[in-house]
Amino acid sequence: MPESARRIVLASRPVGEPKPSDFRLEEFPVPQPGQGQLLLKTKWLSLDPYMRGRMSDAPSYAKPVGIGEVMEGGTVCEVVASNNDSYKPGDIVLAHTGWQTHALSNGAGLRKLDPKLAPVSTGLGVLGMPGMTAYSGLLEIGEPKAGETVVVSAASGAVGSVVGQIARIKGARAVGVAGGPDKCKYVKEELGFDECVDHRVGDFPERLKTACPKGIDVYFENVSGPVWDGVFPLLNTFARIPVCGLIAQYSATEAPDMKYRTSQIFRAVLTKRLTIRGFIVTDFAAKFPDFIRDMPQWIKEGRIKYREDIAEGLENAPQAFMGLLKGKNFGKQLVRVAE
Repeated sequence: MPESARRIVLASRPVGEPKPSDFRLEEFPVPQPGQGQLLLKTKWLSLDPYMRGRMSDAPSYAKPVGIGEVMEGGTVCEVVASNNDSYKPGDIVLAHTGWQTHALSNGAGLRKLDPKLAPVSTGLGVLGMPGMTAYSGLLEIGEPKAGETVVVSAASGAVGSVVGQIARIKGARAVGVAGGPDKCKYVKEELGFDECVDHRVGDFPERLKTACPKGIDVYFENVSGPVWDGVFPLLNTFARIPVCGLIAQYSATEAPDMKYRTSQIFRAVLTKRLTIRGFIVTDFAAKFPDFIRDMPQWIKEGRIKYREDIAEGLENAPQAFMGLLKGKNFGKQLVRVAE
């Protein structure tokens, strides 16, 4: 076992986009498990857009990471030592130990993963929180019906890619919005969306309108900003809008210059009877058994495909995270912390 462990802590609160100096890599002694505890060694770390919110101390649905505290995040870990009868060395578990190589746990909140069922990294992606976010947000709030048009932003990402594929399984037409021709090609050709529109092109609103000739019945919001401006006029009567993320706004130092104002949005909410509902994945925890029944089956049948973008080494997590916020990742962003 190595003499020291490593962790990345929040060094300062970012103003605007995070920069390398907002993070600090530290060494610390490998902790020893006490009674009822186990020592976890991190194999995989998940990087997700919500982490940008935890770096700020603005009021939100969860408390921020403190200065000098370990950056938070979901992990896949190996149990290396155990004083807990429920776990033995060699067990692979889904945990939430953050950006560090080693951590102690009392076993609460862990979920054992079976490496024979699927690659364990999927516990942080398609078979984990992002997959569950897509599944519950789309089916519980979006309620797509056969023949309807479902539009999802950040369509090549961990959540958006699954949203569109589930929409297709439910008989709806799936239209993705992604950044750049490579991502759009992947969304259409690999993931099987009906259309994908590049939000970086100048005539994005016109292209989106062409891709949605019957308007939009469900818009799964991951981005906000100019993408919302393109979607808004196309919303049909009784359209449903699950609001999952607003990545275009997370590092903004001032309100983004969006075309449609509150008065216009509220008028449409009334006249078109729109449903706009924000959600956090834990709101639908009761649906997890349904998710873990359906999703592995869909993957096995080839109806759900996924892609991972892997950064090597804990020390490269900040750079990968900063890239994620700018859309540089292609697929679910992971860090391989240990072999």
